[in-house]
Amino acid sequence: MFGKRVLMILFMVLIFTVLFSRDDISAQKNEDMKIYVNLWSGHLMLMKNEIVIESFSIAHGTENTPTPIGTFNIIEKSKGWGGGFGTRWLGMNVPWGKYGIHGTNKPSLIGKNVSSGCIRMFNDDVEKLYEMVPIGTVVHIDGPITGTGKGELKNLSLGSKGNLVQLVQQRLKAIGHYSGEINGIYDSKTEQGMKKFQKENTLPITGGVTYREYKALGLME
Repeated sequence: MFGKRVLMILFMVLIFTVLFSRDDISAQKNEDMKIYVNLWSGHLMLMKNEIVIESFSIAHGTENTPTPIGTFNIIEKSKGWGGGFGTRWLGMNVPWGKYGIHGTNKPSLIGKNVSSGCIRMFNDDVEKLYEMVPIGTVVHIDGPITGTGKGELKNLSLGSKGNLVQLVQQRLKAIGHYSGEINGIYDSKTEQGMKKFQKENTLPITGGVTYREYKALGLME
């Protein structure tokens, strides 16, 4: 487990780097409306003209299934999913999986780190939010990229997904070893890029990422 200093370095890299490119989305009905999610405090805030007009308690991902960090858009809205998804669904364009803001059938868990990465809300709250935000609304999610903020950086290999993969892809691209999309998916191109980096730095050529690769890439001290 690494220290808070490592997390801060990774967090700053994540915030100040363009993590991935996305397809253009049709103009919002209200360009001044956006959603800000603070995983540190466990709240979702609806903002208009940079002023918070609503604030809701949420549940979010675990250490093993963290909520994606970054800036996304609402790309779909639907009702009546039922079960663990509650009464409303607001889907986001996270490139490495299906994530969204939705209700719950376990309201007692709101405020805890229990989801598979989605953002859960009380059903009454998500129904209110659903009526207020159009397709295309910007969603900015701020929080620890390792899930609950304990600071453990996971090993990465072919098939891994998430924000840590994005960071590795961005760094490999910056040094000319990766030409693919920065999409948070550890695919064969990412693996080949890592092998080039490992060869160049006389590291074991595994194609995966462990402590030594994070350190060599400058993602930790």
